[in-house]
Amino acid sequence: MSILAGWKCRLVMLALCAASVTAHADDQLAKVKKAGELVVGTEMQFAPFDFLENGQQAGFNKDLFAEVGKELGVKVRFIDLPWPSVLPGLEAGKFDMVGGPLTVTKARMERYTYTLPVADATDALLKRANDTSVKQSSDIVGKTVGAGKGSAQLDQLKAYVATLPKPPEIREYVDNNQAYADLAAGRIAAVANSMTNIAYVAKQRPETFAVVQPPFGAKVYFAYCLRKDADSKPLADAFNAAIVKMHNDGRLATLQKKWFGVAMDAPTTMPAPNY
Repeated sequence: MSILAGWKCRLVMLALCAASVTAHADDQLAKVKKAGELVVGTEMQFAPFDFLENGQQAGFNKDLFAEVGKELGVKVRFIDLPWPSVLPGLEAGKFDMVGGPLTVTKARMERYTYTLPVADATDALLKRANDTSVKQSSDIVGKTVGAGKGSAQLDQLKAYVATLPKPPEIREYVDNNQAYADLAAGRIAAVANSMTNIAYVAKQRPETFAVVQPPFGAKVYFAYCLRKDADSKPLADAFNAAIVKMHNDGRLATLQKKWFGVAMDAPTTMPAPNY
């Protein structure tokens, strides 16, 4: 090999090494560490996860991401957007991850990288706290129950009541708050919604509402998501390690009790979605 050829070979090898180092340094976790902040896209109109209280962000997400930020050694900055803009914003690289959270589904898993679950999204029933006639989900036989019009919760409720000997009447609501108002007034016997949401409602008004246990729907979970690419995997892994640590030391259950009213199952491995 000539001296010139040898130098060319060494230059090529150095270039390849430099490219490898650059690629490693440019993964999403490295960018977050370098910037000193984790940027999260969310919609602050989804209590109890994210909402505004006296003009300031409040909710489960704020507290949980603060703990994750401590584990990663970075600050957390939230970007508040209308929900239809959040996932497109993630795909466009405007932030590092989404703090919705989102229900874990097969279709979404094909498009995004999910974190480990942080809360139960399974459908359950909310009843009046003083209604002793509804002790379990099947006790809605022959009664009237409500659910959100066009919602996944309505679909699961319809599937469930079809298994009962005397299916209840289902009343569909455009606004969940209207359903809760009818429930409080005794016009319906229960409202179907995700476990997390109705647990929050019951926590806010324990003298009026109570959650019917166990849930009636197929087991599903809420989790956060990142872009589905190799660069995002190290950040997802670091985030999941923080979640597992919070799970093991009780911080996750403490935040669940604070914001949902109850501690919820949060598996430390991603379960296969039911739909």
